[in-house]
Amino acid sequence: MPVPLAAFDASDKATQLQRLREQLLGHPIYDAVQTVENLRLFMREHVFAVWDFMSLLKRLQQIVTCCEVPWMPSADASLARFINEIVLGEECDEDGCGGYASHFELYLAAMDEIGADARPIREFLSQLRRGVPIDVALDEAAILDNTRDFVRSTLRLTKQGYAHEVAAAFFHGREDIIPDMFSRFVNSLPQQGIRVERLVHYLQRHIELDANDHGPLAARLVKRLCGDQPSREAESMAAAGMAISQRIALWDGILAEIRRTT
Repeated sequence: MPVPLAAFDASDKATQLQRLREQLLGHPIYDAVQTVENLRLFMREHVFAVWDFMSLLKRLQQIVTCCEVPWMPSADASLARFINEIVLGEECDEDGCGGYASHFELYLAAMDEIGADARPIREFLSQLRRGVPIDVALDEAAILDNTRDFVRSTLRLTKQGYAHEVAAAFFHGREDIIPDMFSRFVNSLPQQGIRVERLVHYLQRHIELDANDHGPLAARLVKRLCGDQPSREAESMAAAGMAISQRIALWDGILAEIRRTT
């Protein structure tokens, strides 16, 4: 089970965060995806985390750049540069076929390649386009409760979190840990004889960009937003712990469903 969120009131948040990180990277979900059917189930749920990642990123873009008309110069052009470089890679990356696509679209293409059920995410987005409130659309989505809770937690942070909390969740809960998480799938899937060229392209792009570019940029963003204020550093660590804990809960839900249906 994830470390209780209340535990992040303790003084040694860095140690607790490291333990959570180790728990996430040692999760049995990586060994549980042994068949095409298991992978399809995993992707049906995980695509919602791919989608809400972009909402978290766009919230950061709103915080440190100007996304409104009339335009006004950013308070810190270096922070704007950081986040815009990340947006460029995530929203319109090379698609491996000579064109460009968001990482979300790359993931959908990978789902189509192996026949994963993309109807829940596509219907969810269709409802949002029709103006259905997001809470209603989430309630009606044919997904696991843990997946629904994960998305709600992310969206709540985008609406209520301080800038440094959003940045910390983005760095520690996504950019910093994704390369290590995804490398486990890249290494295991070919051994299982699963043909997943589009998915491997998606995973490898994330590993490459997050480890070499986006991760370091996101770390600098957190540091700049916290400044030298201990209170902000503590809040950032708590937000990071919550983000990783929610990911563990997401993995727990998918793993339980894999075991139930196998």
